[in-house]
Amino acid sequence: MIFVGVVFASCSKDNKPELDHPNKGEITIEVDESFKSVTEALTERYMALNPQTKIHLVVKKEDLALLDFFERKVRVVVLSRELTAKEKETFDKKIDLPWQPARFAADAVLFVVPKNSPMESISMEELYKDLFSEDKRLIFDGTNSSNLNFVAQKFNKKPSELKFSIINGNENVVEQLNKYPDKIGVISYNTISRPFGKEAQKLRDEVKILKVIKDNKTYEPSLTNLKEMTYPFTRVLYFLTNEGYYGLGNGFIRFSCTQLGQIVVEKEGLQPYNIYRREVQMR
Repeated sequence: MIFVGVVFASCSKDNKPELDHPNKGEITIEVDESFKSVTEALTERYMALNPQTKIHLVVKKEDLALLDFFERKVRVVVLSRELTAKEKETFDKKIDLPWQPARFAADAVLFVVPKNSPMESISMEELYKDLFSEDKRLIFDGTNSSNLNFVAQKFNKKPSELKFSIINGNENVVEQLNKYPDKIGVISYNTISRPFGKEAQKLRDEVKILKVIKDNKTYEPSLTNLKEMTYPFTRVLYFLTNEGYYGLGNGFIRFSCTQLGQIVVEKEGLQPYNIYRREVQMR
């Protein structure tokens, strides 16, 4: 009996999964396609600094990624919109952790038209009207997507109340927009923000970004306007985790929000959320 007890205890110990930690382990992160570029850059840099880590990046619509997060199918998600009261209630019930969104970058929703379009700007009033028009002039990258969610939330509406066209994927919206000269594409800034990325440069060359008019003032999605949150469709990207210990998920999030991660965000062409003082000593 003593022998059996020792064997059982030994097997139980061996079968207990070992917790990962910040510089060793394997996790999955789900991210909306609109933020794939910056999240991919952060994960690649983190894994380069920590060779014993493996971060799988799964692209999934924002709403669906959040559902997986609540069901603990994934440990970290990237979001841009505010959670609804019901979603926060679900978070408190299922995750049982303090609500601590880890903000790391300022992105934006852009409204784009073909290069040869005579349009230069669009007002908030025109956008609101378009969102309820049977013309369905605005083209989003899909339902349950971060771009649609954010625009709907901006106008205090549910996505299901709006009228719009769909071309799946931000890049596809840009590439196919020339086929629909009377439409306006709705994409993420991160889709085209990488300054030296060949694909991002190609996409930038295919469209014209419309300025947005609000309260008789015109704003463009420049880094200055993102930093000051004056561009009306500026949004802050943040991580959520259901990891209740300091493991690989929290280690990656901490990296993304500290100086090295914020340098990666800046190289992506986005506005870092956490700005660090630079001190130069001259002799």
